[in-house]
Amino acid sequence: MRHFLSRYASSKFRIALLLLMMAGAFCVAMSSFAQGAPGAAAPKQKTGLFQVIMGNRDFVFFTIILCSVIGVTLIIQGFIKNRASVLMPDASVNHIRELINQRQFKELIEYTETDPTFISRALNPALKRAPSFSSMKEAMETAIGEQTAEQFRRIEYLNILGNLGPLLGLLGTVLGMIEAFTAMNDAAGAASPGDLAGGISKALAHTFLGLMLAVPCLSAFGILRTIVDRLTIRASLVAEELLLMIKPAEAKPAAAGAAAAAPRSGATPQPAIPGMRKAPVPAMPPTM
Repeated sequence: MRHFLSRYASSKFRIALLLLMMAGAFCVAMSSFAQGAPGAAAPKQKTGLFQVIMGNRDFVFFTIILCSVIGVTLIIQGFIKNRASVLMPDASVNHIRELINQRQFKELIEYTETDPTFISRALNPALKRAPSFSSMKEAMETAIGEQTAEQFRRIEYLNILGNLGPLLGLLGTVLGMIEAFTAMNDAAGAASPGDLAGGISKALAHTFLGLMLAVPCLSAFGILRTIVDRLTIRASLVAEELLLMIKPAEAKPAAAGAAAAAPRSGATPQPAIPGMRKAPVPAMPPTM
């Protein structure tokens, strides 16, 4: 299963999957077109929603189908990549903890440089800013912000497709109404309901396709946005916890230096010498 997920994450596999789904949609459209061709005696009457939709194929129809294929690909990719086992796998977190506990910082930098997880990509810039802990923390916060924005950018295309669906449906609706009114004009205002049915059918079919594109994309976008927000916050807390495991090792020399400098300061009292008594303070003579 892990091999399949890593294979899916590659760009070549996504392109192959997209082309396969587009080919399947094209085959379905062509088979429906062949079944709907008129016979020798009389054409079959179109019945059912699928026949109505497939009977109104134009550039708006194929644009919506293409956007739907892209949307399905993005939805599958979003739910596969935005998981806790991908952003912060237990194996990577435990290995980083082990390297920190063993003070193998060189190996830690090399590991976080090659590990593609959220935790490693957040820690690697911080480790390169050592030994200043304030600089390390600032670098980690910047890396976390960049990764969080990148995760949101990946699912933002679903929001674009979801908002584009009703607009494409509206475009098809306008084209259908133009066709209907053109038929009425050609009939000099005496058009029958059959003459207007074609344009109205096209208008409603495109509206339906636009909604079918918008509803899944916007729903998936809302769910994925919540998932990304929750997982990035959890990963940020884990990365901060791992960074704090390095801080005590840097605080020890500073504390030792402060303790060594304390006896040399004038404000600290010197220890008493054994065997020496403190001289009594003479009483002041009473003033007249």
